[in-house]
Amino acid sequence: MKRIKPLLIAFLIVGFIALVNGARLLFGESSAHVSGVVIAETGPVADATVRVQATENLTKTGPDGSFILAGLTPGVEVTITAWAQGYYIGWTKTTPSQDHVIINLKPYYTTDNPSYSWFSNEGLEGSRSCGECMPTHYEEWLADAHSQSAVNPRFLSMYLGTDIYGNQSPLTQYVFHKDYGLIPVRPDPNQPYYGPGFKLDFPDSAGNCAACHVPAMAAKPGMAYAADPSLATGIELEGVFCEFCHKIGDVILDPTTGLPYPNMPGVLSMRLYRPEEGQQLFFGTFDDVTRRVSYLPLLEESAFCAPCHFGIFWDTVIYNSYGEWLESPYSDPETGMTCQKCHMPVTEDTYFVLPEKGGLKRQPGRIFSHKMPGALDETLLQNAVTMQVAAQVQGGELRVRVSITNDKTGHYVPTDSPLRHLILLVRATDEAGTLVQTVGPKVPDWGGIGDPEQGYYGGLPGKAFAKVLEEFWTEVSPTGSYWNMTRVVSDNRLAPFATDVSEYSFALRTPGKVSVEVTLLFRRAYKTLMDQKKWDVPDIIMEHEVLELMVSDLH
Repeated sequence: MKRIKPLLIAFLIVGFIALVNGARLLFGESSAHVSGVVIAETGPVADATVRVQATENLTKTGPDGSFILAGLTPGVEVTITAWAQGYYIGWTKTTPSQDHVIINLKPYYTTDNPSYSWFSNEGLEGSRSCGECMPTHYEEWLADAHSQSAVNPRFLSMYLGTDIYGNQSPLTQYVFHKDYGLIPVRPDPNQPYYGPGFKLDFPDSAGNCAACHVPAMAAKPGMAYAADPSLATGIELEGVFCEFCHKIGDVILDPTTGLPYPNMPGVLSMRLYRPEEGQQLFFGTFDDVTRRVSYLPLLEESAFCAPCHFGIFWDTVIYNSYGEWLESPYSDPETGMTCQKCHMPVTEDTYFVLPEKGGLKRQPGRIFSHKMPGALDETLLQNAVTMQVAAQVQGGELRVRVSITNDKTGHYVPTDSPLRHLILLVRATDEAGTLVQTVGPKVPDWGGIGDPEQGYYGGLPGKAFAKVLEEFWTEVSPTGSYWNMTRVVSDNRLAPFATDVSEYSFALRTPGKVSVEVTLLFRRAYKTLMDQKKWDVPDIIMEHEVLELMVSDLH
């Protein structure tokens, strides 16, 4: 009886539509059309999107589930799809003009099966199985940092307290403080040291790193705070892999702040919808794919990125690219500037599934890149900020003014990991060599003390942009050991649309040609830490400008 009632309603609606369309044809309507109703077990589905598959010819169902699609070619069979929130995509094949089309929608489950075996196809497992039908997206993902999140040697060496060759620093030592009990002390300078590590400070804890870096491992029951990334196996080693993202059905955000809850990083703020045996479900960005798929608008919203791009440790905000975007003008819905706009831009591709695998041709600009460029992408970084340089001679000195504006980025520059920073170098030379700075800021010592040719820029004319943390007990600063209690010493990073202006003066020696070279560098981590860990990560030039002046009179 439950099934009979919706069908009866559907036939009544279809009959009514047929009468209406018959009248239209009687009075001379020329284009072919399809009309019908979208129904579920509970009855007609209102506000469903009905579309001629792979086209922009679409409509919405009325309160009674009815729809009419016009502008079709008479006698040419088409596939009509229907989608509504909470349902698999439904479809039917029909030939215009038809007035009896019924599209049934089946609700997808909104529970998770922790025992689910990740997708495999034709003997291939993990993301490689996706690459059989979507090779372009698979290759893009392979080149993206998300695919390396579980095996990134910088991440693992910070987690384990080793250098990239596996040499491990001594365990952290503690002393008794009469007011606070055991507190950590700085590493012994007489012992070999290969940099800090979570497991040096907390050898009996796994921490919550896996919640973002190894989500398949952390998604197991009770494992979000118990998964050791260095013990990952199988598909866990793929980090943030294809199917994992396409199984996320919702994210959990604090309605007051719009942010994830502080104690719910990564998978703890995600709702996975892994199916029971014999079922399947993937979420995507098209509402007309007819393969065990449902359209999920969340995939195109910044909130989808929030669980792993916001993080608080000991009440100190560490990762916050999502929160920074949320506070910026970019988050205004009118701008449409989501995280995906920059990090998953549209391409000119017309197929995301190979045509021989059943892929449909799409309009250019509807398929998103999966390269997801980030902090190691030179092109992205070189389109993040705008630098302007001005120079003049006055009173026997060369005066240089540098302004840097974050005019192209929806979050702070740099963002997320507090190890990341920018270094601005201002160099002035004449025919005899480098000029001596008389006024202006200098790069902090943590820019590296040593040979500038080897990347040690501490003390040189310029400045740095960073969120500098200091550990409470050891007072190590700057530190990347944010799993310990830290405080923010300073934060002069560039907020969206903010401009930093710095001025420098150099003593002139003789008339002649003077050159000013200004370079803005992105550096992945502090120089001392990179030396300890043996990380070989070159700086990326974000901006570079050279000005030349002729000095005829020093007065």
